[in-house]
Amino acid sequence: MVLQFIKEIFFFFMTMIGTLGNISVSVDYFFRLLEGVKKKPIHLILIHLAFTNIIILLTKGFRKTVAAFGLRNFLDDIGCKIIVYLERVARGLSICTSSLLTVVQAIIISPTGSWWRRLRPKSAWHILSFFSFFWILNALISTNLTHSIRSTGLNISQLRNGDNYCYIMLESQEIKWILLIIMVLRDAVFQGAMGGASGYMVFLLHKHHQHVLYLQNSKLLYRTPPELRAAQSVLLLMMCFVFFYWTDCAFSFFLSLSLEEYSLMVNIHEFLTLGYAIFSPFVLIHRDGLLAEQWETLKQCVSHLSDQ
Repeated sequence: MVLQFIKEIFFFFMTMIGTLGNISVSVDYFFRLLEGVKKKPIHLILIHLAFTNIIILLTKGFRKTVAAFGLRNFLDDIGCKIIVYLERVARGLSICTSSLLTVVQAIIISPTGSWWRRLRPKSAWHILSFFSFFWILNALISTNLTHSIRSTGLNISQLRNGDNYCYIMLESQEIKWILLIIMVLRDAVFQGAMGGASGYMVFLLHKHHQHVLYLQNSKLLYRTPPELRAAQSVLLLMMCFVFFYWTDCAFSFFLSLSLEEYSLMVNIHEFLTLGYAIFSPFVLIHRDGLLAEQWETLKQCVSHLSDQ
């Protein structure tokens, strides 16, 4: 009972912390876009990534938290369909948006005369077409869930239970393998693009580092451009994504082959599915100094109000 209580508190606390972190990031970059100053495509992509993380935390994280507290059958079939469907779509959006973030950042820091530089978005709003494609793609991939998700209120014993109040009906092997192949192809394509762009950024950052060492030896002053500092933040974010994605895959593979149910492994796997959505905003907050900027803005507002 003590371990169950710890699990309840842990999932609730991490879900709330991750949600607040993503809200903080999305609000900060949203106001930057409204100000019209430094209106960058990266800001719009980060807003979309934070919004996707919020959906994941409010669907899967909320679902796990409520299940951990032992509340059952509070959703009907329609409620289960909506929550599980949004969770699956948001998970795909997270992969696509992270890949787009890496590719766009690699294009931004590419040399002026390179071919990649020609692909640089001229406006932040040019990114919206990619978002539309991502939503349509992942919505179509997950359409099978609208037919296979049921509430446990029906209490059908032949079906595989996924949560304490929602389960997925067993589908035909043909549909199962078709959807699995489509999702694997989606992940492979976007992670391939992510890996290529990350490797290109590492190469450019290495050249920049050698240039800085040369200038230091020449006793010349040099300040790192903000684009390169942003590239370092994106690379750190991608390392976070790769860690949680492949660790989640490893645990999923182990649990699918295991004949016994390991409660500790299941709990770790549940946390890993939320790990990227929880920690990614704090990577940005730490690297970009968002908390420091928000604190300065808050102090200026308080000082302005006190003067009045």
